[in-house]
Amino acid sequence: MTMKKNTQGVTVMLVMVYMGVFAMVVTMLASYLLVQSNVGRAKYAREQALNIAEAGLEYYKWFLAHNPNNLTNGTGQPGPYTYTVDDPEGGTIGSASISITGNSACGIVQSVDINSQGTSNADTRFKRTLIARYMRPSVAEYSNLLNANVWAGADRVITGPYFSNGGIRMDGTNNSTVRSAVSTWTCTSSFGCSPNQSKAGVWGAGSGSALWQYPVPNFDFAGIATNFATLQGYANTSGILLAPTLVKVAGVQQGGTFASVGGTDQRGFRIVLRSDDTIDVYRVTGTTGVQSVHVDNPTVWMNDYDIISNETYQGRYTLPSGCPLIFAQAKVWLQGVVGSKVTVVAADVGSYTPDIIVNNDITYNSGTGSSGLTAIAERSVLIPLVSPDTMTMRGIFVAQSGYLGRNYYTSSGSHAVPSAYSSYVTQSQLTTFGSVVSNGRVGTKWTCGGTFCSGYNNRIDTYDRLLAFSPPPFTPNATTDFKFVMWREQ
Repeated sequence: MTMKKNTQGVTVMLVMVYMGVFAMVVTMLASYLLVQSNVGRAKYAREQALNIAEAGLEYYKWFLAHNPNNLTNGTGQPGPYTYTVDDPEGGTIGSASISITGNSACGIVQSVDINSQGTSNADTRFKRTLIARYMRPSVAEYSNLLNANVWAGADRVITGPYFSNGGIRMDGTNNSTVRSAVSTWTCTSSFGCSPNQSKAGVWGAGSGSALWQYPVPNFDFAGIATNFATLQGYANTSGILLAPTLVKVAGVQQGGTFASVGGTDQRGFRIVLRSDDTIDVYRVTGTTGVQSVHVDNPTVWMNDYDIISNETYQGRYTLPSGCPLIFAQAKVWLQGVVGSKVTVVAADVGSYTPDIIVNNDITYNSGTGSSGLTAIAERSVLIPLVSPDTMTMRGIFVAQSGYLGRNYYTSSGSHAVPSAYSSYVTQSQLTTFGSVVSNGRVGTKWTCGGTFCSGYNNRIDTYDRLLAFSPPPFTPNATTDFKFVMWREQ
């Protein structure tokens, strides 16, 4: 009997142990299922909040399309503004809190930053925030944007999209798309073909042929033409105006008047950009002429007046932070270190079409995107005979009716440059970091019988992707359509 009682006691204990283990397993399983259910609901609420935030962005994009430059959601009051997202099956699924920031220069909105925070009614604890920049994409999205036939030599290293409305001979190295608007074109001796030959829109010995595309839709160069009269008005009232006989800063004349330096290639202004957002301005009153051949007229010798022989210091001026625009009604020599964002324009609303001469290095104070230059010439952007052997040009350079280039110079024969300048005829390397927009053919290297004889022997073109999202004010637009050029989650 005693043994039987002991056996019954052990059985009871085992049953209790198994019941305890079972209860613990059931409890853990229920807890796990509860946690997974909460996690699932949280994920659902987070994903829904993200979709609601995106709906907020799309709503304000639609609103701006119908109400351009209205940054107050039609209320006239500061935000944030609430946008309710409806459930197609009835009720609402949540709401977006939208904040709008306009980026303006000279009182004109350049881009709009939209901050949209989405909250789901499924669980208001989980919010998601999206930030987008809404603007017309600018020409800063290209490394080169051209309106003529072009030859990129074997020494060229091109980083970023390359586009031409004409034919392209690509012997250089490209790591992005090379696109031509023509299916075929006539390659002449000027592009290394003798006799003339019909070639594909893009052809050559370059290694990146997998990225060559032709034909593609034509780019509207006329559509990106700058309204110089409008920019002159902004500079006159809010920026810096370098008129032929006076200087104005934010509408206030600086000092007295002086003899005109406008209306001629032999005079103008030299602008030295400084890293502290000031500029030094010199009046160029004398230049030395040398003979050259131009890219757009390679059979005629002309006199260039790009070497400064006499100048007078005019003053140091601070760029107005709200309107960092310099408008010169004369030829401009440009160089220096760019502090923040600035646009320099050389144009004359009359019959004279001035150039911008990049006569020395142009660099940035910061490589994080806070510095940026757009230089717009009504005619050409040129590198003169007297320039650094290893030269750097940072910025967006626009030759609206002319071309970007370095003209052909020689140190021998009847058209030789003065002996004091003969060492400048051939230079080593030109690095362009940013964008080149040229109506005519770009040319910075010349060969004579297949041998390098003038200009820069090696050229490196690098696209500045940071300026594509935030270019200097009044950088020409690449399209008339607005879109999101930047989209990220905070």
